[in-house]
Amino acid sequence: MELVQLTLYDLNLSLRAMILSHPEDYRERTYRHNILKNNLIVKNITIKETDIFISSDTDITDTVLKSVHRLRSSLESYITFHPEFASSLLPISYDEFAPAIVREMMLASSKAGVGPMAAVAGAIAEGVGREVISSVNNVIIENGGDVHLNLMKDVLIGIFAGKSKLSEKISIIVRKKEMPLGICTSSGTVGHSLSFGIADACCVKSSSTALADAAATAIGNLVRSKKDIKKALEAGMNIEGVMGLIIIIDDQMGAMGDIELVSE
Repeated sequence: MELVQLTLYDLNLSLRAMILSHPEDYRERTYRHNILKNNLIVKNITIKETDIFISSDTDITDTVLKSVHRLRSSLESYITFHPEFASSLLPISYDEFAPAIVREMMLASSKAGVGPMAAVAGAIAEGVGREVISSVNNVIIENGGDVHLNLMKDVLIGIFAGKSKLSEKISIIVRKKEMPLGICTSSGTVGHSLSFGIADACCVKSSSTALADAAATAIGNLVRSKKDIKKALEAGMNIEGVMGLIIIIDDQMGAMGDIELVSE
């Protein structure tokens, strides 16, 4: 146990922005106060439904604003002529002529077996991350609890799981060598996102943030009771691109895959 504690203290950055303790925390984004700055510049950027919180070692506000506008414009224009993209709860046919973000969401949703909008928050976070990569050494892009990470140091991610007894008790260590990386969470008890399950947190790790977002929704939909944790974990690991995942419901938790956990 002391070795685990030393590992935690040696980490240079801490992030707590996954799943929130209460629905009201989600509406007001008060969980963002828990992100440890560690000399990073923090900015909150809101454009329509997109509410992004950025931590970086230089001020990239202008670049992020332009990136979000560009990504949203591409997405909104496509939806204008293809409204089914926004409403479908199942994957839709791949369109090779669609904008890049749309194609990425299509691929992620196809692998996860959900509608393309299940990947929207992760896709935007990842898209912004790609566009700022040349401007920063360290950046955390959090979009509604879905996180894209690209850091020069290891990072500790605390999992918030609503009223679960395990909320804030379990953390994930993401190593420098794994990044850029996406960590996305779906919940059937916290926040406004659509979920057909009752998991307090379904947290997915993937090199694709868009896929992590879509997969978290798909896996979370399978959890209708505590008995479903095992089968949901197995189903999640069968999704191409999922590196590891955690499911928390009430006082029970399951984890599978390449995921490094520590208790606090």
